[in-house]
Amino acid sequence: MFDRSVWRLRSRGCWTEAASLLAPLPGAEAALRRCELLAECCLYTGEGWAEAEDALRAAEALAHSDDERGTAACERGHLAYLATSLGIRDRADEASSALGRAAALLAPGSPHRPLLDYRRGLIAEHLAHAPQPARAAYRRAHAGATAHGDRFLLARTWYRLAELALRDGEVAEARHGFTQSLALRETLGDLVGTPPTLAALADTAPEPEAERLRTEARRLWRLLGGVPRLLEGRLGVE
Repeated sequence: MFDRSVWRLRSRGCWTEAASLLAPLPGAEAALRRCELLAECCLYTGEGWAEAEDALRAAEALAHSDDERGTAACERGHLAYLATSLGIRDRADEASSALGRAAALLAPGSPHRPLLDYRRGLIAEHLAHAPQPARAAYRRAHAGATAHGDRFLLARTWYRLAELALRDGEVAEARHGFTQSLALRETLGDLVGTPPTLAALADTAPEPEAERLRTEARRLWRLLGGVPRLLEGRLGVE
């Protein structure tokens, strides 16, 4: 029930509220989950950086095992990546270094390893501008998410692989990937992740289906209070 409450808030873009439910819980695991939630808030809204940094430092202080330290390093790398990619501050070196440290600490079979691979893919794609290494990292993450039954991560790997396929002109492959991502988000009830997936799927669809998808994306985007912020220009909303 508790996890469902956190997910319900997270899926509706209420990251601060979801993180507050975890605040009273002791130990590194809850602290790391808070950090992930608050970093996601930064991604979707462009705000909340100080809170995310505070949560990260708290998680690092509580991490004792290699798995916990590796997961904390993964969160540091991700937050540094977000700050760089969103133009807040150039922390690219910190992002790469932290994810490298996470790779050294996390065991090959760790359930946190697929997320690390996914985030390494983000750095390869968006900071290093290296689509082939990015694709390989996303595929490793996809396989790991499948093995661990992580449907939320699978929704993201399907999306990223589809983006790369669309960039290469593989429209049918991209459409399949975006469709799979959307189906997972709908099954999970991931409302805040649905508008960008609808907009991406629209880019692979013929009219009038494309406009129908964009209209639904705009409706949900407005319902969620205009998040993700970066989607505003893509949807053509005022």
